[in-house]
Amino acid sequence: MRVRLKPLSEQVLVITGASSGIGRATARLAGEVGARVVLAARDRDALESAAGVVVRAGGEAEVVVCDVSDEVAVARIGRVARDAFGGVDTWVNNAGTSIYGTLEEVTVEDLRRLMDVNFWGTVYGSRVAVPLLEAGGGGALVNVGSVLSERTIPLQAMYCATKHAVKAFTDGLRMELAHRGAPVAVSLVKPASIDTPFYDVARNYMPRRPRPVPPLYAPEVPARAILACATRPTRELYAGGAAVALGASEELAPGLTDRVMEGLFFDAQQSDEAPAGARGNLDAPVDAAAERGRYDGPVFAHSAYTSVAARAPRGGAGVLLAAGLGALAVLGLTAGARRGSRNAPRAGD
Repeated sequence: MRVRLKPLSEQVLVITGASSGIGRATARLAGEVGARVVLAARDRDALESAAGVVVRAGGEAEVVVCDVSDEVAVARIGRVARDAFGGVDTWVNNAGTSIYGTLEEVTVEDLRRLMDVNFWGTVYGSRVAVPLLEAGGGGALVNVGSVLSERTIPLQAMYCATKHAVKAFTDGLRMELAHRGAPVAVSLVKPASIDTPFYDVARNYMPRRPRPVPPLYAPEVPARAILACATRPTRELYAGGAAVALGASEELAPGLTDRVMEGLFFDAQQSDEAPAGARGNLDAPVDAAAERGRYDGPVFAHSAYTSVAARAPRGGAGVLLAAGLGALAVLGLTAGARRGSRNAPRAGD
């Protein structure tokens, strides 16, 4: 069935994990075009702050305090959206966090909790979203995975496992809905490294503070990818050309990629600073009401790859062009990201 999606300005969007990072940026950009947004997260103060940003940008906002690992609480998001705005046009499962540490030292309790938040939160959100989207005549379900949905890295192996699971769940749900002709477009957005508070709020077992592996993109890059999926049926979309390069390395040379990561990614993910707030936000929210993180290198404000891919005809020359841009990223992005001043915006890949 051909799924018809409304212009963003006419939509009601639900966004989980909306108090900071990618979710907060997505809500803001949706507000800028006059969309109505239901923001969900665990921290009421941070949610109210994000809702204020949406309203000042020109949209409307409702907030729901919710831990997405609680199925009953996720169902409440849907009721608020229906009662406040009459339904849902796009549901974005974005909430998530991480753990830094080896699989041998992280407790089983923490491993299970991470799966509850990242994977089961997506499952619960999707199961609430689909009937609401169908009731409104159709809409978009956008699950936020990661380039690590395809390629595992050391020290965040369980995070990668949750994102692999999100991808498998999303693919299966897409096929099942298509089989019965449901008017729901199911998308998976796979960001590269993004400059958000993610790295500072992750649970940390390492002796030093976590840091992201460059190149990094601004949170607006995945936010624009999410909103592109909200208005145009899209199977998958990388957010950032560097994500394409990493995905290609897994496909073309997995053993070599293992060896490179074994040699580089243990130190690359640790700063020179002592750990602070090592408990992170795994069990409870922490103060992180911001879109951007504190990465001290240049950040790419745009992704040429993602912009082209979001508009490319399926299977057409545009897809090949987008893939070419992604391949170029592996040659130029990492070197480029090492140049420039703190958080200096760059044009993109």
